[in-house]
Amino acid sequence: MKRDRLSKDADGAAQEPASGAVPAVDTRLLVREEGVRGYVGEFRRKLRSGELGSLPVVLAVIVIWTVFGSLDSTFLSAQNLSDLSQQIVGTGMIAVGIVFVLLLGEIDLSVGSVSGLCAAIFAVLNVLHGMNEWSALLVAVAGGAVVGLIHGFFFAKVGVPAFVVTLAGNLAWNGLMLQVLGTSGTVNIPAESIVAELYSTVFHSPVAAYATAAVGVGLFLAASLLDARRRRAAGVPSRPVAEIVLRTLVVAVLAFVTAYILNRYQGLPLALLIFLVLLVVLDFVLRRTTYGRRIFAVGGNIEGARRAGVSVPFVRMTVFSIAGTMAAIGGLFLAGQIQSASQTSGGGNLLMNVIAAAVIGGTSLFGGRGSVWSALLGALVIGSIQSGMNIMGVSNAVQFMITGSVLLAAVVVDSLSRRSQKAAGRA
Repeated sequence: MKRDRLSKDADGAAQEPASGAVPAVDTRLLVREEGVRGYVGEFRRKLRSGELGSLPVVLAVIVIWTVFGSLDSTFLSAQNLSDLSQQIVGTGMIAVGIVFVLLLGEIDLSVGSVSGLCAAIFAVLNVLHGMNEWSALLVAVAGGAVVGLIHGFFFAKVGVPAFVVTLAGNLAWNGLMLQVLGTSGTVNIPAESIVAELYSTVFHSPVAAYATAAVGVGLFLAASLLDARRRRAAGVPSRPVAEIVLRTLVVAVLAFVTAYILNRYQGLPLALLIFLVLLVVLDFVLRRTTYGRRIFAVGGNIEGARRAGVSVPFVRMTVFSIAGTMAAIGGLFLAGQIQSASQTSGGGNLLMNVIAAAVIGGTSLFGGRGSVWSALLGALVIGSIQSGMNIMGVSNAVQFMITGSVLLAAVVVDSLSRRSQKAAGRA
């Protein structure tokens, strides 16, 4: 089947194709020309082709909050929602690292042990050996990065499957954590420690929450306008100003409603602010940098990425290092939450929760599709389920079964979405 090409005159201007030929038209231009009707049609097409995006997890949050809110009004109280925003930070941080690994189509089973190890390193260096708390903090985070780099080396250079490497790491780093903690098994972290304060500090002034919301909305609007201008300058389709304004209004409503709820209790938690800033930075890295595009390329088609000149081993090693770094940061926030590092740090259902958060949030297990915001949405779903069931007095056994069912449902949606995309020629 031959493709018609536009011929050019002496000035290089595009001319009409030969008679009978149909010029190629970007579907996004047609959608925007048709107005509301075009956007509705585009939405239906995306649903049919399996391009669900964050829709399932947003609907899940609405359903979960509606159910638990109707069963017990305490769930939707400002205090519970504010506490929830702090409690999901540690899990969400680790889940961000899992998102990076999943984008490669791989898995990291060591993040729980790595988070516990790094929390133990900080506690022992700072509390038992008197090291400056900032120095101990940097050593702990660097330790997570090095551990991730070791995993990446064996995976990318030696060729050991990531599943095996990180499973071995899960055992080895847990053992090293026990060795670091020593015979006491538990090191208490003072309330005035930097780790504890990063988690517990709250900005009580209402101005802090509303100013953060305003800055976030302003940055979103500026980034959207800049992107539209850049695309117009390159001669490619861009969002019209009306659509950008509408999207900004939606973001503004979400941001200021969140600020209002936080201010009704205590105010803006520092832990939540740090989490959101990290999400914005890492989202920029993934979507706006060459390195981020290479991650998607390797996860979507490794052979195609290799032929395009992408250094696959470098991408793999650095991604696992990022996962280790985020595990360390998340582990420190979890340690600050309970103000201790113990033999149970990084254990229990932490690994299950962080993987579930990444997958439930919309990051594909098959690689090449996802967003760091998946970690926030997924952690919100997991945290909401646990918070609601704790309020209702549901046993841990039932909580595990329900969380596992939600994870299975998310994977089923991901699989069906991928199948629909293949059928539509988009995968």
